Amino acid sequence: MISRTHLVAEAATHNPLLPATADLVWSSVVFVILLAFFWFRVLPNFKKTLDARTEAIEGRLEAAEKAQAEAAAKTANVEEQQKSAAVEAAKIREEARAEGAAILAELKAQAVVEQERIAANAKAQIEAERQAAVQSLRAEVGNLAIELASKVVGASLQNDKTATGVVDSFLSELEKAEKAGK
Repeated sequence: MISRTHLVAEAATHNPLLPATADLVWSSVVFVILLAFFWFRVLPNFKKTLDARTEAIEGRLEAAEKAQAEAAAKTANVEEQQKSAAVEAAKIREEARAEGAAILAELKAQAVVEQERIAANAKAQIEAERQAAVQSLRAEVGNLAIELASKVVGASLQNDKTATGVVDSFLSELEKAEKAGK
């Protein structure tokens, strides 16, 4: 048995801040067991979980980078299509302008032809009316000349073919003189 003096002597030499040696040994054994448990059981599962999360994050990052690259490629493709569409639209506008100019030239040519046709018709109509007027005037002048000659001579020349022939030859001579004067 331990005597009371021994305990007092031991308590006097023992530091109250430090635990007893047996407590230190048993605490160390429990600590090593817990450390080994965490080291071999908990830590590998924790690492697996972290690795799985890391891989998932990296996979999402790769997918995001791929999606970003695809979006950039599609954007470039759309921009290229827009450029080609703008070039094609400019080409179509230029063709339309050229076609419009050709149509305008064709319409002008048709208008000139139509104008010439109308002018030719008008000239022909004027010539026909002039001929009709000349014929009418010839007949009228002939009748007046015969009437005047009848009064001057005192004889009736109304039905005589010679009188008509004389008037016609007189008018022909007038026309020749008029043409020579022009």
